Amino acid sequence: MNYFNGKTVVVTGASSGIGEALAREFAALGANVVLGARSIQKLQLIAGEIREKGGRAAYCGVDVTQEAECRELIDTAVREFGGVDILICNAGLSMRALFDDVDLQVLHRLMDVNFWGTVNCCKYALPYLQRVRGSIVGISSVAGLHGLPGRTGYSASKYAMTGFLETLRIENLKKGLHVMIACPGFTASNVRFAALTADGSQQGETPRDEAKMMTPAEVARIVARGVRHRKRLCLMEIEGRATHFVKKFAPAFLDRMFYWVMAKEPDSPFK
Repeated sequence: MNYFNGKTVVVTGASSGIGEALAREFAALGANVVLGARSIQKLQLIAGEIREKGGRAAYCGVDVTQEAECRELIDTAVREFGGVDILICNAGLSMRALFDDVDLQVLHRLMDVNFWGTVNCCKYALPYLQRVRGSIVGISSVAGLHGLPGRTGYSASKYAMTGFLETLRIENLKKGLHVMIACPGFTASNVRFAALTADGSQQGETPRDEAKMMTPAEVARIVARGVRHRKRLCLMEIEGRATHFVKKFAPAFLDRMFYWVMAKEPDSPFK
C-alpha cells in the first residue's frame, strides 16, 4: 500500500464502471486521485464519497475527444496535487454491429474516444510522468488482442491504442516510463449498455449474462497490482490469457472460437 501513498493518479471515464472503481481503489491505497469524465455531477458525488472516507480527490469535467479539455484535466492534477504519477486512460466506447451494416460515423466515434482520447491525455501528462518515471495504463480489452466479430470499430480502436502505447514505451526506454496495457474480459459495467449499434444509437440492455462477468472492483484491484509490479501486459481471467496464448499457435482456430462464442449471443447480428 505504501507504494501508492501520496502519488497522484489521473483516471478518465471515472464517472462509472471500471473508471469509478479504479478511482476508489487507488484512493483507498493512499493515492491522490483526479477523476475525469463528461458527467460533472457524478464526479462530484464520487469525489465527495472518497473524501468522506479520508481520501484525497479532485475532478474535472472532460470529453477526451477534445484536446483542450484533456489538457485542463492534467492541469487540474498539477494545480491540486503538484503533478501526475500515474495516468489511466480508461474512457471508452463500445459497439455491436456487423461492418456490412454499420454507419462509418460509428467507427469514427469509437476511434475518437478510445484512441484519440488516449493520445490527447498522454500528450499533456507525459512531461510530468517522465520526471517521476511514472506509469501510463491503457485499459484495452480482449478485443485488442484478437479481432472480435461484431465489434470492428472497438477492436480497431483498441489495437490502435496498443500500437501507440507500445511505441511510447520504446521511445521512453531511457527515461524509465512504465507503460502497461490492461485487457479485461467482459466486465459488468456501463460500457456495454452505452455500446453503439449500426446506426449510432445506444444498445441499451446488454445481451450478455452480467452474473458471469468480472466486476469493476475486481478489475481495479488487478490493475493496481499490475502498476505496482510495473507489468507490460495485464491479462485477466481465462479469456485474456487463453486468447494471448492460442493466438500464437492456432490463430485460425481462435477465429472460429470467437465466431462461435459471439454468434451465441442473444440477438446476435450474425450467425
